[in-house]
Amino acid sequence: MKDDRGLYYYPFPTNKRVRMYVRQNMDEIEFRMWNQDDPQLWEDHGWVPHSAIIQAQAMYTGRGFDPRRAYDLDLARALFRENQISR
Repeated sequence: MKDDRGLYYYPFPTNKRVRMYVRQNMDEIEFRMWNQDDPQLWEDHGWVPHSAIIQAQAMYTGRGFDPRRAYDLDLARALFRENQISR
């Protein structure tokens, strides 16, 4: 999907109030979360490169926020393909 902020998907499909935006920055895909219930989140947290997400995934203990579910590289690539943005 796309709006004035850019390309996005729903990282938690049952919660349409949270969106994950994706962009291509040089050779790396970056992610940024937006939450309708927490508009300050967009301002407080900038774009996160995929390499940082890989590090977070390695530290995930199985409890709390699961970066594997929220930051979906395959889904981001599919959005780029659908919108004809090369990777």
